[in-house]
Formats: sequence, C-alpha cells, structure tokens
Amino acid sequence: MGKKDASSIENRVYLFESLASSYVAAASEALGSDDPEERERARRVLAELAFVSCVVADTGDLSPEEVRDRLVSAPRPPRPASPPPPPGRKRDK
Repeated sequence: MGKKDASSIENRVYLFESLASSYVAAASEALGSDDPEERERARRVLAELAFVSCVVADTGDLSPEEVRDRLVSAPRPPRPASPPPPPGRKRDK
C-alpha cells in the first residue's frame, strides 16, 4: 500500500470518528430506541457520515465545489424492505 493510500485511509477514519462522535452524542436516544425504524434511520445517518468521510478524504485534490458536487450527485442506496413481523404476532384481519 502506498503512502497516499495509507494517508487517505487515516483521513477517512479521522473524519468519520469526528463526525460520528458528534452525531452519536446528539442521537444516542435514537440509536438505542425500542423502535426498529428509528434505530434504522439513525444507522443510516451513520452510514451517510461514513460515505461523506470517504468522499472528502479521497478528493483532496478537488475544489470544495467539486467535492460537494460528488456528494450531491451520488446515487442513494436502496432502502431495505420492512422487516417481517415478529413470530407469534397475529395480524389484524
């Protein structure tokens, strides 16, 4: 692994750690919620922060506008299907 690759990985980790720690402090209730949909939304935000960290760390040679354009134009990942109801739970008819 070349020096540029190692520094890019370090930058990814540093940026994500910084962004995620702020988010986790603000959204700790959502991350520990009993509501699976609320927890899923909070995890998706962490995933987006990881993505942003990678893009920013890997585009140090671009202008801020070009980095923004890459982030804004990135395709959104598909949303997972709703989880099935827990076993033993009866459906309303």
